[in-house]
Amino acid sequence: MGKLNAKQARFVEEYLVDLNATQAAIRAGYSEKTARQQASEQLSKPDIQQALSEAQQARSARTQITQDRVIQEIARLGLSDIRGAFSLGGSLLPPSEWSDDLTAAVASIEVDQRKEPGEDGERYTVTKLKLWDKNAALEKLCKHLGLYERDNEQKQIVVNIRDDLDD
Repeated sequence: MGKLNAKQARFVEEYLVDLNATQAAIRAGYSEKTARQQASEQLSKPDIQQALSEAQQARSARTQITQDRVIQEIARLGLSDIRGAFSLGGSLLPPSEWSDDLTAAVASIEVDQRKEPGEDGERYTVTKLKLWDKNAALEKLCKHLGLYERDNEQKQIVVNIRDDLDD
């Protein structure tokens, strides 16, 4: 970021916080009235773009969070299978026996132990498993893979064919 002045360098740092350019401009010291315009102007500068790219790459290297890793985690959620939590007889396996993929897909576990009235005060356990939103994960994967774009292209072809038939 050697080519940037102090305010621009601060803008780059602040932009990486939440990827909100207007808020980054305000936090970097630009006027609230002109922050949106300043943000747009800053993002259009090649030096700012290069600094942002370098900072994002450095953060990825530092945190070991890459695009591939994020997509893999989304895939774990979207392609999860709850059957792996149960034995062949249908009883719940201890979490230590679950696959890493299933463990990642579980949002919460609720265990409720109760004692039934009776001669021996028999205990039973109710366990609830809640998984992360599978549909949301699959939707993110579809967007990443461009499946919606292909669907839109197919719709466009149908519209064009209809237009040709109408002529």
